[in-house]
Amino acid sequence: MDTRKQSLDRSALRFNQISIITLVLIGFILDQPALPAVVAVVLLAGTFSPRFALFKLTYRNVLKPLRIMNPDSVEDIPAPHEFAQLLGGIVLGIGVYFLVTGSSILGWGLAWVVVLLAATNLFLGFCAGCFVYYQLGKFGVPGFRPREGTSA
Repeated sequence: MDTRKQSLDRSALRFNQISIITLVLIGFILDQPALPAVVAVVLLAGTFSPRFALFKLTYRNVLKPLRIMNPDSVEDIPAPHEFAQLLGGIVLGIGVYFLVTGSSILGWGLAWVVVLLAATNLFLGFCAGCFVYYQLGKFGVPGFRPREGTSA
């Protein structure tokens, strides 16, 4: 995960959150675990290789050129956001496992956790995964860094 500041398009992050929320909710309404499974795969694959980040690619190659969403670039560190995406993919993947093995209450419960955390980030600007990332950095866990302006 990259710990250097670079230009980060918050609109791409928002579209990622909108996609997660929408597809998981449709999966829940239709009782189709395949939709959260696809979202989990997209999140996990996109964390490890940007060329598989389907939601961000859709934003960059479709929504942005058509001016459906406008860029909102800021200088930021991508690592906390990538970590949050990884956590979301893992939790959703575990939820899908429970869904396909017959524990639908637990499976959909975990899917709802991901939806609620994505919605919290989208509507309130609080990224729980980023918070965890910075807390791990604050406690000196290798590979993580504390938020700038705080002591390690």
